[in-house]
Amino acid sequence: MAKRRRSEPDRSSYLNHRSRVEPITAPDGSAVRELLHPSRHAIERLSVAEATVEPGRSTRLHRHPIAEEVYQILDGAGVLELGDERLAVVPGDIIRIAPGQPHRLETRSDVPLRLLCICQPAYSDEDTEFLDTPDSSDGTT
Repeated sequence: MAKRRRSEPDRSSYLNHRSRVEPITAPDGSAVRELLHPSRHAIERLSVAEATVEPGRSTRLHRHPIAEEVYQILDGAGVLELGDERLAVVPGDIIRIAPGQPHRLETRSDVPLRLLCICQPAYSDEDTEFLDTPDSSDGTT
């Protein structure tokens, strides 16, 4: 017989839950919950975050010279600008973003676009280069 999970599980640096992480506004304009990051958790080489882009909004065009990213779309729908391509994205899609590849997400649904973002090495502001102005992510792009 399987063990039943206690109502209040023990927490450690190996375990996190999204409800325990307050979202912050990231430099690209999305709301981000940093779920696992080496600065706070028992993980060494990558980071996992949940990002949300509200309807009618987009993130700023940016690239990461060092980090490779993987996006998994969880909710909503949108368009991913990836280099010279524009790709329609829906829940279940998983996308690889190469180091140095310019990218931006735009929500094209009535519900927020929510995704997991996995970075290796772990995300850092120092490895983020913006290729546009802050005003261009206001949903008018």
